[in-house]
Amino acid sequence: MTASSRPDGLRVLIAGASGLIGTELQKQLRNAGHSVSTLVRRESRNASEITWNPSAGTLDAHALDGIDAVVNLSGASLNKLPWTSDYREQIRSSRIAATRTLVEAMAKASPGPKTFLSGSAVGIYGSRPGERLTESSARGDGFLADVVEAWEQTASEARSGIRTVFLRTGVVLSPTGGALAPVKLLTKFGVSGPLGGGRQVWPWISLHDEASAIVHLLTSELSGPVNLTGPTPATSAEIGKHLAERMKRPFLIPAPKFAIEALLGDAGRELLLASQDVAPTRLVEDGFVFRDRTSDQAVDASL
Repeated sequence: MTASSRPDGLRVLIAGASGLIGTELQKQLRNAGHSVSTLVRRESRNASEITWNPSAGTLDAHALDGIDAVVNLSGASLNKLPWTSDYREQIRSSRIAATRTLVEAMAKASPGPKTFLSGSAVGIYGSRPGERLTESSARGDGFLADVVEAWEQTASEARSGIRTVFLRTGVVLSPTGGALAPVKLLTKFGVSGPLGGGRQVWPWISLHDEASAIVHLLTSELSGPVNLTGPTPATSAEIGKHLAERMKRPFLIPAPKFAIEALLGDAGRELLLASQDVAPTRLVEDGFVFRDRTSDQAVDASL
């Protein structure tokens, strides 16, 4: 009997389980009949928690014995602004350290996980106005491209026999946080408008579909990079305007590009002003069905 055909589903271990995506993922995994364990950076409180210290590279490999799949969502938030030089290093090192710790523990586990879904980001493509980007597109330029390349390289060092997927996640639209949180706040007070002109394409995905795609990939045969973005492109202005309409607030006050760059530096350029028309090509070809097919539907769900 294969792991995926067990009556009790897969045994899944999540790193970064308390975050935005991890919380939704836990819910969907349990609803689908899978067993969920989580990594915590304190003493465990129950049998489903496993203590680790990714900064020190410590994780008891025996704790992974019998685990079918590991989902790695660990890493310092990109939404903590501005990115100081110290925080830029934390963004990079937190991802590399967590991934390396998991890779080393999986190599020692017996029997070890057969599937490793490792966090990644569309930041690897850089800003590419006018291009339709797929998993076969070359990497772009910028701080995030450098981080993601090193992040994926570390994940790719998982031992032979472990199917490894890079979860190239876009802008997650969520009811409780993520990219919409600061935009919602500005909109609430009636001071929202186009960011840097608003024509840049945002590679959005709803929180529900982000987690649902990860669940799908647990039993897929895909490996390597997979774009986790919505199927219909949308500009930042289209997303912001629809949000304002739903909240019954104006969408009139633009934030000039020079002001965003002056205030937020690289974070502004790479998170708010970058244009990335990223297609979920491999996910669609693999049969995944989106619940929220347009950014309007994703915004509606977030409200």
